[in-house]
Parts: sequence; C-alpha cells; structure tokens
Amino acid sequence: MSSTELPSVPPTSVLPKAVAVRVAEGERLRSVGLPGTTLTVRSRPPAREGLAPALFVHGLGGSSQNWSAMMALLDGVVESEAVDLPGFGDSPPPDDGTYSITAHARAVIRYLDAADRGPVHLVGNSLGGAVSTRVAAVRPDLVRTLTLVSPALPELRVQRTALPTGLVGLPGVAALFSRLTRDWTAEQRVRGVLALCYGDPGRVGPEAFRYAVQELERRLQLPYFWDALTRSTRGLLSAYTLGGQHGLWRQAERVLAPTLLVYGGRDQLVGYRMAQRAARTFRDSRLLTLPEAGHVAMMEYPETVATAFRELLAETASAASKG
Repeated sequence: MSSTELPSVPPTSVLPKAVAVRVAEGERLRSVGLPGTTLTVRSRPPAREGLAPALFVHGLGGSSQNWSAMMALLDGVVESEAVDLPGFGDSPPPDDGTYSITAHARAVIRYLDAADRGPVHLVGNSLGGAVSTRVAAVRPDLVRTLTLVSPALPELRVQRTALPTGLVGLPGVAALFSRLTRDWTAEQRVRGVLALCYGDPGRVGPEAFRYAVQELERRLQLPYFWDALTRSTRGLLSAYTLGGQHGLWRQAERVLAPTLLVYGGRDQLVGYRMAQRAARTFRDSRLLTLPEAGHVAMMEYPETVATAFRELLAETASAASKG
C-alpha cells in the first residue's frame, strides 16, 4: 500500500509545467469518460499489430507512472496501458465520492468494457492487486492472465510497519497528520515513502528522486488529495472485514486466470509470509519471491518482474496451443 507517488525510470520528455504530469519517452496520456468517473490512461504505442492487451493498476497513493519502467520493457510483448484510478494520478475524483475496492474494480471493468480490449493480461500492485483480484473473480471474461505484485489481501497479523498507513483511513487522522506535517518538505515526504516502500531506497537515482518530488508537490496541491487517499485506505480496510463470497480471499479462490504472484522479502506493508498462502489460494498460480525487494518490486526490479511476466505469457500460450 504505497502512500504517495513513487519514482520510476526518469522520463526523457516532460509535459509543460502548467500541466506538470510526467510522461516518459514513448508514452501517451488520454482521458476517458465513463459512467460516474473519468480515467486518465497511460499507454505505449504497440510495437506491432496483433499484440495482446495488458492493463496495469497501481497501488494506494500511486499512479500509472508506477508502471512506466515495466511497460517499456514489455514493448513488443503486449500492448500496454495503465490507468490512474479515480482520485489518483491525473484522474479526477469519482462523481459519487466512493473509493471502495468494489468501486475501483467497477471503474476498471467499465473501462475494459468501453474499450472492448478484453480479455487482457491484468497486472496490479498493492491496492491495485486487490482491485485486480476482484475484477478477475467477478469478470473472468475480461482477464487472460493475472499478475499481482504485493497484493493487498487481508492479513490476520498485520506488520507493525504497515499500521501507520492503515491509520490514515480512520476518521480525522488524515487531517491531523496533514496539520502535524505541514512544515515537512516534499523531499522529506518522498524520502519517507522510499524508506517504507523500497527494499533499498538507494536504488533510486538523483534524477528519479527529483521527478518524484515534483510529482508529489503537484499532487499535494490538488484539493482532493487527502480525501482520495483517506477514503481509499478506508475502502481497503473495509474490504478486509468482508466475509463470505465478497471476501478477497474467497474471491481469490474463484480466479480462473493463470496467476503470477510477486512478493518482496523486505516488504514493510504486505507480509512476505503471505506469499505461500496466496500461492495455495489462487488455483493456477506460480510464485516469484525477491528477498531484497520491497513493496514495489516492479519499480525496484522491473527487469526481473518483466521477465517473469513474459514467462507467464509464454507458458499460458504453450498450454493453450496444446489444449
């Protein structure tokens, strides 16, 4: 559950400062109007015709920028798109102000239905992993394969390092935190996020750090920044309490798509111990564990995660041809 925007591969081109949304070389941004919400979609032009579509879903407080490094590595493998969930990145808040897991999943489903791109290779991190799990469970027709990087699925024993992030969802806490930290610089905030979300914050270079600070400064000026973060945190915590068919682990059991699970050994937000439970729960799963990675392995070790993703696609294509 990353708590603010995180740096990825430094871009070689940036939109005008008045817009202040980062676009890496080869990427495009567009706005898509849907019932009840508007989503910003980041994409890379396909290297050739006929590539299978892939959709990437970011974590709590992140954005589609979190996938730039991995998307660039998959040119020629899939046709990549990444969404900014409602209220995050460059997407405005949803019309009804609802930020539950179900609401985020509904936004993803509406986009896929409207774009007529399914089934896609669906990839999610943290909050986006929980959202993607729900999408795959309730709309199996839209998901060809599922890749989850540190998915935010319920844990009975939450790590102590994850508690402060969860507290943001409690009434009044976000406003209190905002007041207590009003004198913090963007640089201080970003360093704190890196320490929480990366196994080794030193892997982030000076240029990437500078872009992360600029993005956070932009996001903090949005009038709905804290509201979107607070309500999405609350929505995630509420999903943890659901039982029966709507419980996230029960929905994980229903996922039919071949699933790649990626867990980091230094993840301070999603317990490394959950990797084995997830591998047992998703019926057609394969597990990649990265002992040195933190919560955002696709940003910290994009080549490794991209390689595992390509192997998943090759494996499922081979199985389909034999079937």
